[in-house]
Amino acid sequence: MPPKPRRNDVPLLYNIILLLNVVSLVSSKSTIEPCSNSDSCNALLGYTLYTDLKVSEVASLFQIDPIALLTANSIDISYPDIENHILPARLFLKIPISCSCVDGIRKSLSTHYKTRPSDTLASIADSIYAGLVSADQIKEANSIDDPSVLDVGQTLLVPLPCTCFNGTDNSLPAIYLSYVVREVDSLTAIAARYSTTITDLMNVNAMGSTAIKAGDILAVPLPACASNLPRYASDFGLIVPNGSYAITASHCVQCSCGPGSLNLYCMPAALAVSCSSMQCRNSNLMLGNVTWKQSSAGCNVTSCSYGGYVNGSIITTLSTSLQPRCPGVQQFPPLVIPPTTVTGDSSFAPAPAPLSEGGGKLPKTIVPTTGSLPGLAPFAGAGVGAPLGSASDGCSLMNQLSSFGGPLVLFLLLASIWVPF
Repeated sequence: MPPKPRRNDVPLLYNIILLLNVVSLVSSKSTIEPCSNSDSCNALLGYTLYTDLKVSEVASLFQIDPIALLTANSIDISYPDIENHILPARLFLKIPISCSCVDGIRKSLSTHYKTRPSDTLASIADSIYAGLVSADQIKEANSIDDPSVLDVGQTLLVPLPCTCFNGTDNSLPAIYLSYVVREVDSLTAIAARYSTTITDLMNVNAMGSTAIKAGDILAVPLPACASNLPRYASDFGLIVPNGSYAITASHCVQCSCGPGSLNLYCMPAALAVSCSSMQCRNSNLMLGNVTWKQSSAGCNVTSCSYGGYVNGSIITTLSTSLQPRCPGVQQFPPLVIPPTTVTGDSSFAPAPAPLSEGGGKLPKTIVPTTGSLPGLAPFAGAGVGAPLGSASDGCSLMNQLSSFGGPLVLFLLLASIWVPF
């Protein structure tokens, strides 16, 4: 009878150390935010198209409004047949999602995927959803016993990463982008691309060093214009990243943020067709209109601002204030035409955005339907000087997400631990 295998202490210690090192190399990290209530917030996903897709197909992949997808990326929604426009593979987009508190952590559970022939959990996670989720996370979320067997047409819940951090960063309004790190990325390049600092990224993501690797998912704070809508409004919590737009009130109202300030400006949308009245009571001003009159004491400014969407009605608010100087013409973020190509080096940029990836810029100023010039951003929202807390007040954890190679490595290393005496 052959001798019974016996554990050799020296090889055992060596293999355990090797095992820990290898596991750290084949795993990726994701910032998660603990939570304890049932509220939700608006968040963004950084998504790179795995193939050419129509605007409507990208929207369907995440179950979001196609117009919301376009406005989040400052793409001109007046372009003919825009929802059927084909976006090129490798294009980077910001995907607007709702971020909820589920089982004590922030995540988005609004996305479902219907399987197709040849789909695997790995291909769904790594290719179709571009690394925003892992195969193991999809398996766990759907209680799948045998991941090698997927029925064609099976509907899968796809849990996606997101963070809220009270909608602030360093006491200023912010919206958080979940960004998948690429091979060529560095923390310095990501910070520069999104106009933040290395220190801020490290604080938000609870990082002990600047080391990152491909597959890590970072929470990146983006400066934003926050609203102050009542809780009973269906668009309560509306927040728009600086340099972009948002559509609300059943496509009737368009809000923009920047450039030059973090004051949210709302006006009738270009797509507005059948909408409730947007005229302020006891006034001939429409939503977004501003009038002013210079006086010896300063400038008397009257504005018609957005107050939320309540029970199918658009709420407007008329306000008058005395300001040191009269406002100028409202500035709008530049729009881009729908991209058709991706530049050769765009897939290697630290965090490419539609403005730099295709089609070129199309400056455009949208004027309210009354024909009057919009003036000072009149929205009753939080501006630069409105402290609302800080992302550093929250607690973020780096969650280890095993890659598909992990189980094989574990098996090989564990098998080598037991050796004959």
